[in-house]
Amino acid sequence: MPTNITAPSIAYGPLLPILIVLGAATVGVLVEAFVPAARRRLVQVIVAITGLLGALAAVVSLAGKTSRLVVEGAVAIDGPALFLQGTLCVLGVAGILLLAEDSLDSSGGDIVSNAAVRPGSRDDVRLLEHQGIQTEVYPLAMFALGGMLLFPACNNLILMFIALEVLSLPLYLMSGLARRRRLLSQEAAVKYFLLGAFASAFFLYGVALLYGYAGTVDLSGIFTATGNAGSSELLMYLGLAMLTVGLLFKIGAVPFQAWTPDVYQGAPTAVTALMASCTKVAAFGALLRVLYVGFGDVRWDWRPMMWGVAILTMVVGAVLAVTQTDVKRMLAYSAIAHTGFLLVGVVALNRDGLAGTLFYLLTYGFTTIASFAVVSLVRDSSGEATHLAQWAGLGRKSPLVAGIFAFLLFALAGIPLTSGFIAKFAVFRAATGDATALVVVGVIASAVTAFFYARVVVLMFFNEPAPDGPTVAVSSIYTYLAIAVGLAVTVVLGVFPQPILDLAQKAALFTR
Repeated sequence: MPTNITAPSIAYGPLLPILIVLGAATVGVLVEAFVPAARRRLVQVIVAITGLLGALAAVVSLAGKTSRLVVEGAVAIDGPALFLQGTLCVLGVAGILLLAEDSLDSSGGDIVSNAAVRPGSRDDVRLLEHQGIQTEVYPLAMFALGGMLLFPACNNLILMFIALEVLSLPLYLMSGLARRRRLLSQEAAVKYFLLGAFASAFFLYGVALLYGYAGTVDLSGIFTATGNAGSSELLMYLGLAMLTVGLLFKIGAVPFQAWTPDVYQGAPTAVTALMASCTKVAAFGALLRVLYVGFGDVRWDWRPMMWGVAILTMVVGAVLAVTQTDVKRMLAYSAIAHTGFLLVGVVALNRDGLAGTLFYLLTYGFTTIASFAVVSLVRDSSGEATHLAQWAGLGRKSPLVAGIFAFLLFALAGIPLTSGFIAKFAVFRAATGDATALVVVGVIASAVTAFFYARVVVLMFFNEPAPDGPTVAVSSIYTYLAIAVGLAVTVVLGVFPQPILDLAQKAALFTR
């Protein structure tokens, strides 16, 4: 046996945000085993939020230090990674607050208390009124967030695949935990799992092809190999294409977006909010690192492909959103359109484009999580009222909630004095020049999206409410806090965006 094997050198300090979140997830598993059921939910919420705040403090302590590669070059601790990790920690706190909500449903929450019961059975009917939830959702959410923190920092494709699975598998399970409409929820979970498995297979096969091309799975090694012309370039292009399929699936880009509306509609709204905001942030971070760090020298080869994907994503998301009658499906197609807008910043291929994309991800995440929090408040006797016809006249029944939702929709549409306008302006300005045609498509798609956002606003404020229509439920402090945080960020970054824009500009530099 060889005796000259040396143990790898691991600097644990730069990994502290990831380790804290994964440690909190592990503590959550122990809570499930040892804490009495009556106190389990409160303990899980405290553990999760404490872990995320501790991770945020660790991110802040690392900011401003020299960027470097750790764990034998497998993890990059640089500006984009820390910016996205800080964003994910705050969004994760808001997501945990929504999961902790127990006042909106008479049974104590939108999460079922036993997900293993067959939908439609007698036990399933009794679960509708069972006081309690499946508290395993909290450690599942924390494991997913831990994978999300690692995903955009990976400089090694095998580690990136592991992070992809760590963040994905809990989300597959969480999508099927809705207390009501169990069949729809389980259908969403199965669709998400099957399509996600295919996407992961494409990703892994792409990693194998790239290893055959470069002899390494480190992005820096792949970058070095792309500078040397050779007969195996076909492996590089095939590997990059398959790798990109897996990443485009996670961000919900066309033509890999089919799962998005079904999963957004079927999953519990708190899970949808966490998924819609955090997963997109982490997946875009990984996509940016792969394209900019690993394939920066061949950017003129992959750029036309990303042009096509961006245009398709903007057009499909904007056009199909107009036809939706369910508010969660409408927000899902809105998310697809925003993915296209974000890809404009990716295609810009400059530091301003990267900074604009980072800023866009932050603003979009907070606006989205607040929007789904508002959706969870509108309810009738059967639970959430998500059909758009049920929102008619909501502005007369609850002007404050309808006004907040209208403002959030204006932010998603990119109306001035909202964070959405500043974010779109940042990515479009960065792409103006050699990608002006793409910016024109983005502006037209933005005008189309403004139509269906305005339609909801008109429905809420200018239509008569139905006599037996839904009402706005009184929630606990958890949901109100999540809405307040998302709304505050949307307002402040729409009026005073410069400090965060400067921070994103400073962070927009990858380490290779």
